[in-house]
Amino acid sequence: MRILVTGGLGFIGSNFIRYILTKHKDYEITNLDKITYAGNQENLTDIENDSRYKFIKGDICDIKLVTSIIKDADIVVNFAAESHVDNSIINPVPFIRTNVMGTGILLECAKKSNIKRFLHISTDEVYGSIESGSFKESDKLEPSSPYSASKAAADELVKSYFITYKMPLLIARSSNNFGPYQYPEKLIPLFITNLLENKRVPLYGDGLYMRDWIYVIDNCIAIEFILNKGTFGEIYNIAAGNEVTNIELTKLILRYLGKDETFIEYVKDRPGHDRRYSLDCSKMRKLGWKPKSNFEEALKETINWYKNNENWWKKLKKS
Repeated sequence: MRILVTGGLGFIGSNFIRYILTKHKDYEITNLDKITYAGNQENLTDIENDSRYKFIKGDICDIKLVTSIIKDADIVVNFAAESHVDNSIINPVPFIRTNVMGTGILLECAKKSNIKRFLHISTDEVYGSIESGSFKESDKLEPSSPYSASKAAADELVKSYFITYKMPLLIARSSNNFGPYQYPEKLIPLFITNLLENKRVPLYGDGLYMRDWIYVIDNCIAIEFILNKGTFGEIYNIAAGNEVTNIELTKLILRYLGKDETFIEYVKDRPGHDRRYSLDCSKMRKLGWKPKSNFEEALKETINWYKNNENWWKKLKKS
Protein backbone atom coordinates (compact mmCIF):
# COMPACT_ATOMS: atom_id res chain seq x y z
CA MET A 1 0.00 0.00 0.00
CA ARG A 2 1.31 3.44 -0.98
CA ILE A 3 0.16 6.39 1.13
CA LEU A 4 0.66 10.08 0.43
CA VAL A 5 0.63 11.98 3.73
CA THR A 6 0.47 15.76 3.55
CA GLY A 7 1.73 17.77 6.50
CA GLY A 8 3.58 14.75 7.82
CA LEU A 9 6.25 16.75 9.65
CA GLY A 10 3.63 18.23 11.96
CA PHE A 11 2.55 16.83 15.30
CA ILE A 12 -0.24 14.41 14.38
CA GLY A 13 1.09 13.65 10.90
CA SER A 14 4.53 12.59 12.12
CA ASN A 15 3.04 10.38 14.81
CA PHE A 16 0.74 8.80 12.20
CA ILE A 17 3.62 8.07 9.81
CA ARG A 18 5.68 6.45 12.55
CA TYR A 19 2.68 4.40 13.72
CA ILE A 20 1.86 3.12 10.22
CA LEU A 21 5.43 2.20 9.28
CA THR A 22 5.91 0.42 12.61
CA LYS A 23 2.72 -1.58 12.18
CA HIS A 24 2.86 -2.36 8.44
CA LYS A 25 6.17 -3.57 7.04
CA ASP A 26 4.86 -3.59 3.46
CA TYR A 27 3.51 -0.02 3.40
CA GLU A 28 5.28 2.89 1.70
CA ILE A 29 4.73 6.52 2.69
CA THR A 30 5.53 9.71 0.81
CA ASN A 31 5.44 12.75 3.07
CA LEU A 32 4.73 16.11 1.42
CA ASP A 33 5.38 19.00 3.80
CA LYS A 34 6.08 22.69 3.27
CA ILE A 35 8.14 22.88 6.50
CA THR A 36 6.46 25.87 8.06
CA TYR A 37 7.47 26.89 11.58
CA ALA A 38 5.45 23.98 13.07
CA GLY A 39 6.78 21.39 10.62
CA ASN A 40 9.98 19.86 11.94
CA GLN A 41 12.18 17.32 10.18
CA GLU A 42 13.51 16.26 13.58
CA ASN A 43 10.07 14.77 14.27
CA LEU A 44 10.98 11.84 11.99
CA THR A 45 14.77 11.52 12.26
CA ASP A 46 14.34 7.94 13.51
CA ILE A 47 12.79 6.82 10.19
CA GLU A 48 14.35 9.22 7.66
CA ASN A 49 16.61 6.45 6.32
CA ASP A 50 13.82 3.85 6.09
CA SER A 51 13.56 2.73 2.46
CA ARG A 52 9.75 2.74 2.78
CA TYR A 53 9.71 6.46 3.61
CA LYS A 54 10.21 9.35 1.22
CA PHE A 55 10.13 13.05 2.11
CA ILE A 56 9.33 15.79 -0.39
CA LYS A 57 9.48 19.44 0.57
CA GLY A 58 6.61 21.25 -1.07
CA ASP A 59 3.31 23.09 -0.80
CA ILE A 60 -0.10 21.45 -1.27
CA CYS A 61 -1.07 24.60 -3.19
CA ASP A 62 1.54 23.74 -5.86
CA ILE A 63 -0.72 21.96 -8.34
CA LYS A 64 2.12 20.77 -10.61
CA LEU A 65 3.99 19.20 -7.71
CA VAL A 66 0.88 17.58 -6.23
CA THR A 67 -0.09 16.19 -9.63
CA SER A 68 3.32 14.57 -10.07
CA ILE A 69 3.31 13.01 -6.61
CA ILE A 70 -0.28 11.86 -6.19
CA LYS A 71 -0.26 9.58 -9.24
CA ASP A 72 2.00 7.16 -7.35
CA ALA A 73 -0.30 6.92 -4.30
CA ASP A 74 -3.17 4.58 -3.47
CA ILE A 75 -4.33 6.62 -0.46
CA VAL A 76 -4.11 10.28 0.55
CA VAL A 77 -4.28 11.40 4.18
CA ASN A 78 -4.43 15.19 4.38
CA PHE A 79 -3.00 16.54 7.66
CA ALA A 80 -1.59 19.70 6.05
CA ALA A 81 -3.06 22.77 7.73
CA GLU A 82 -2.39 26.01 9.49
CA SER A 83 -3.81 25.21 12.90
CA HIS A 84 -3.05 27.74 15.65
CA VAL A 85 -6.20 29.73 16.49
CA ASP A 86 -4.34 32.75 17.89
CA ASN A 87 -2.32 33.09 14.68
CA SER A 88 -5.50 32.90 12.59
CA ILE A 89 -6.94 35.83 14.53
CA ILE A 90 -3.83 37.92 13.81
CA ASN A 91 -3.58 36.94 10.12
CA PRO A 92 -6.27 34.70 8.58
CA VAL A 93 -4.87 34.72 5.02
CA PRO A 94 -2.42 31.78 5.34
CA PHE A 95 -5.23 29.71 6.89
CA ILE A 96 -7.56 30.41 3.99
CA ARG A 97 -4.82 29.63 1.47
CA THR A 98 -3.59 26.35 2.95
CA ASN A 99 -6.72 24.99 4.56
CA VAL A 100 -9.20 25.85 1.81
CA MET A 101 -7.29 26.32 -1.44
CA GLY A 102 -4.76 23.59 -0.59
CA THR A 103 -7.49 21.09 0.16
CA GLY A 104 -9.22 21.99 -3.09
CA ILE A 105 -6.04 21.39 -5.09
CA LEU A 106 -5.49 18.02 -3.40
CA LEU A 107 -9.07 17.01 -4.21
CA GLU A 108 -8.78 18.04 -7.85
CA CYS A 109 -5.50 16.16 -8.27
CA ALA A 110 -6.91 13.11 -6.50
CA LYS A 111 -9.93 13.15 -8.81
CA LYS A 112 -7.71 13.09 -11.88
CA SER A 113 -5.50 10.29 -10.54
CA ASN A 114 -8.40 8.03 -9.49
CA ILE A 115 -7.18 7.76 -5.91
CA LYS A 116 -8.56 4.74 -4.00
CA ARG A 117 -9.16 6.53 -0.69
CA PHE A 118 -8.81 10.12 0.49
CA LEU A 119 -9.06 10.96 4.20
CA HIS A 120 -9.30 14.61 5.17
CA ILE A 121 -8.27 15.42 8.74
CA SER A 122 -10.56 18.05 10.26
CA THR A 123 -11.24 19.25 13.81
CA ASP A 124 -13.97 19.41 16.45
CA GLU A 125 -13.71 23.21 16.29
CA VAL A 126 -15.81 23.34 13.11
CA TYR A 127 -18.92 22.72 15.22
CA GLY A 128 -18.33 25.69 17.50
CA SER A 129 -19.13 25.63 21.21
CA ILE A 130 -21.73 23.49 22.97
CA GLU A 131 -23.02 24.08 26.51
CA SER A 132 -24.29 20.56 27.14
CA GLY A 133 -24.45 17.28 25.26
CA SER A 134 -22.17 16.36 22.36
CA PHE A 135 -22.01 17.16 18.67
CA LYS A 136 -22.96 14.49 16.15
CA GLU A 137 -21.45 14.39 12.68
CA SER A 138 -24.71 15.63 11.14
CA ASP A 139 -24.94 18.76 13.32
CA LYS A 140 -24.70 22.25 11.88
CA LEU A 141 -21.23 23.79 11.63
CA GLU A 142 -20.77 27.09 13.48
CA PRO A 143 -17.04 27.88 13.49
CA SER A 144 -15.92 30.77 15.70
CA SER A 145 -12.41 31.63 14.48
CA PRO A 146 -10.80 32.12 11.06
CA TYR A 147 -8.97 28.83 11.69
CA SER A 148 -12.10 26.78 12.36
CA ALA A 149 -13.97 28.56 9.55
CA SER A 150 -11.22 27.60 7.09
CA LYS A 151 -11.40 23.97 8.26
CA ALA A 152 -15.21 23.99 7.95
CA ALA A 153 -14.89 25.33 4.40
CA ALA A 154 -12.44 22.53 3.57
CA ASP A 155 -14.88 19.97 4.95
CA GLU A 156 -17.62 21.34 2.70
CA LEU A 157 -15.32 21.08 -0.31
CA VAL A 158 -14.60 17.43 0.51
CA LYS A 159 -18.33 16.70 0.88
CA SER A 160 -19.07 18.41 -2.45
CA TYR A 161 -16.49 16.30 -4.27
CA PHE A 162 -18.10 13.16 -2.89
CA ILE A 163 -21.59 14.25 -3.91
CA THR A 164 -20.62 15.59 -7.35
CA TYR A 165 -17.86 13.20 -8.40
CA LYS A 166 -18.56 10.13 -6.21
CA MET A 167 -14.95 10.11 -5.04
CA PRO A 168 -13.82 7.77 -2.22
CA LEU A 169 -13.66 10.51 0.40
CA LEU A 170 -13.74 10.41 4.21
CA ILE A 171 -13.54 13.08 6.93
CA ALA A 172 -12.19 12.68 10.48
CA ARG A 173 -12.94 15.31 13.13
CA SER A 174 -10.89 14.82 16.25
CA SER A 175 -10.81 16.54 19.62
CA ASN A 176 -7.70 18.15 21.15
CA ASN A 177 -4.65 15.93 20.71
CA PHE A 178 -1.63 15.78 23.00
CA GLY A 179 1.58 13.76 23.13
CA PRO A 180 5.20 13.74 21.88
CA TYR A 181 6.41 16.12 19.17
CA GLN A 182 3.67 18.73 19.65
CA TYR A 183 4.92 22.21 18.84
CA PRO A 184 5.25 24.22 22.08
CA GLU A 185 2.66 26.86 21.21
CA LYS A 186 -0.24 24.57 22.14
CA LEU A 187 -1.52 24.48 25.73
CA ILE A 188 -0.08 21.21 27.05
CA PRO A 189 3.46 21.43 25.60
CA LEU A 190 3.62 25.19 26.28
CA PHE A 191 2.70 24.72 29.92
CA ILE A 192 5.03 21.73 30.38
CA THR A 193 8.01 23.46 28.80
CA ASN A 194 7.38 26.75 30.59
CA LEU A 195 7.34 24.96 33.92
CA LEU A 196 10.48 23.00 33.04
CA GLU A 197 12.09 26.41 32.47
CA ASN A 198 10.66 27.63 35.81
CA LYS A 199 8.38 30.09 34.01
CA ARG A 200 4.72 30.87 34.66
CA VAL A 201 1.95 29.51 32.43
CA PRO A 202 -0.51 31.88 30.67
CA LEU A 203 -4.11 30.78 31.33
CA TYR A 204 -6.86 32.48 29.32
CA GLY A 205 -9.77 34.15 31.12
CA ASP A 206 -11.22 32.28 34.09
CA GLY A 207 -9.67 28.95 33.06
CA LEU A 208 -13.06 27.24 32.84
CA TYR A 209 -12.93 26.46 29.12
CA MET A 210 -13.67 22.76 28.62
CA ARG A 211 -11.82 20.51 26.20
CA ASP A 212 -11.87 16.75 25.49
CA TRP A 213 -8.30 15.47 25.21
CA ILE A 214 -7.10 12.46 23.22
CA TYR A 215 -3.62 10.94 23.24
CA VAL A 216 -2.18 11.28 19.75
CA ILE A 217 -1.52 7.56 19.28
CA ASP A 218 -5.18 6.78 20.01
CA ASN A 219 -6.09 9.28 17.31
CA CYS A 220 -3.65 7.67 14.85
CA ILE A 221 -5.25 4.28 15.49
CA ALA A 222 -8.68 5.83 14.91
CA ILE A 223 -7.54 7.37 11.63
CA GLU A 224 -6.40 3.95 10.41
CA PHE A 225 -9.77 2.50 11.49
CA ILE A 226 -11.54 5.07 9.31
CA LEU A 227 -9.27 4.32 6.35
CA ASN A 228 -9.92 0.59 6.60
CA LYS A 229 -13.55 0.46 7.74
CA GLY A 230 -15.12 3.84 7.06
CA THR A 231 -17.89 4.37 4.51
CA PHE A 232 -17.09 6.78 1.69
CA GLY A 233 -18.81 10.14 2.05
CA GLU A 234 -19.08 9.79 5.82
CA ILE A 235 -17.70 11.95 8.64
CA TYR A 236 -16.33 10.40 11.84
CA ASN A 237 -15.87 12.11 15.20
CA ILE A 238 -12.84 11.02 17.23
CA ALA A 239 -12.61 11.73 20.95
CA ALA A 240 -11.62 9.91 24.13
CA GLY A 241 -14.09 11.27 26.70
CA ASN A 242 -11.41 13.07 28.73
CA GLU A 243 -13.24 16.33 29.36
CA VAL A 244 -11.44 18.70 31.73
CA THR A 245 -11.38 22.45 32.18
CA ASN A 246 -8.19 24.28 31.36
CA ILE A 247 -7.68 25.10 35.04
CA GLU A 248 -8.07 21.44 36.03
CA LEU A 249 -5.57 20.43 33.36
CA THR A 250 -3.16 23.14 34.46
CA LYS A 251 -3.31 21.97 38.08
CA LEU A 252 -2.60 18.39 36.97
CA ILE A 253 0.50 19.49 35.08
CA LEU A 254 1.61 21.63 38.03
CA ARG A 255 1.23 18.68 40.41
CA TYR A 256 3.16 16.26 38.19
CA LEU A 257 6.00 18.79 37.92
CA GLY A 258 6.03 19.66 41.62
CA LYS A 259 4.90 23.28 41.14
CA ASP A 260 2.27 25.29 43.02
CA GLU A 261 -0.49 27.57 41.71
CA THR A 262 1.67 30.70 41.93
CA PHE A 263 2.99 29.59 38.53
CA ILE A 264 -0.43 30.34 36.97
CA GLU A 265 -0.67 33.70 35.20
CA TYR A 266 -4.24 34.62 34.26
CA VAL A 267 -4.17 36.54 30.96
CA LYS A 268 -6.72 38.43 28.86
CA ASP A 269 -9.06 36.11 26.98
CA ARG A 270 -8.79 35.75 23.23
CA PRO A 271 -11.64 36.88 20.92
CA GLY A 272 -14.29 34.30 20.01
CA HIS A 273 -13.06 31.74 22.54
CA ASP A 274 -15.32 28.66 22.44
CA ARG A 275 -16.43 27.61 25.92
CA ARG A 276 -16.74 23.85 25.42
CA TYR A 277 -16.15 21.23 22.74
CA SER A 278 -17.67 17.76 22.95
CA LEU A 279 -18.07 15.04 20.33
CA ASP A 280 -20.47 12.12 20.08
CA CYS A 281 -18.27 9.21 18.94
CA SER A 282 -20.90 6.48 18.61
CA LYS A 283 -20.09 6.02 14.89
CA MET A 284 -16.46 5.27 15.73
CA ARG A 285 -17.50 2.85 18.45
CA LYS A 286 -19.61 0.99 15.88
CA LEU A 287 -16.51 0.66 13.69
CA GLY A 288 -14.84 -1.12 16.60
CA TRP A 289 -12.55 1.67 17.80
CA LYS A 290 -12.16 2.92 21.34
CA PRO A 291 -9.27 4.76 22.99
CA LYS A 292 -6.71 2.61 24.79
CA SER A 293 -4.86 5.22 26.82
CA ASN A 294 -5.60 6.36 30.36
CA PHE A 295 -5.62 10.15 30.29
CA GLU A 296 -3.54 10.82 33.40
CA GLU A 297 -0.99 8.13 32.53
CA ALA A 298 -0.69 9.46 28.97
CA LEU A 299 -0.26 12.98 30.34
CA LYS A 300 2.55 11.76 32.61
CA GLU A 301 4.19 10.02 29.64
CA THR A 302 3.94 13.24 27.66
CA ILE A 303 5.52 15.26 30.47
CA ASN A 304 8.35 12.74 30.70
CA TRP A 305 8.90 12.94 26.93
CA TYR A 306 9.38 16.71 27.13
CA LYS A 307 11.65 16.27 30.16
CA ASN A 308 13.82 13.84 28.19
CA ASN A 309 13.83 15.80 24.92
CA GLU A 310 14.84 19.32 25.88
CA ASN A 311 17.07 19.62 22.81
CA TRP A 312 14.00 19.13 20.62
CA TRP A 313 11.81 21.85 22.13
CA LYS A 314 14.26 24.45 23.44
CA LYS A 315 15.44 25.44 19.96
CA LEU A 316 11.79 25.77 18.86
CA LYS A 317 10.97 28.15 21.71
CA LYS A 318 14.00 30.28 20.86
CA SER A 319 13.09 30.59 17.17
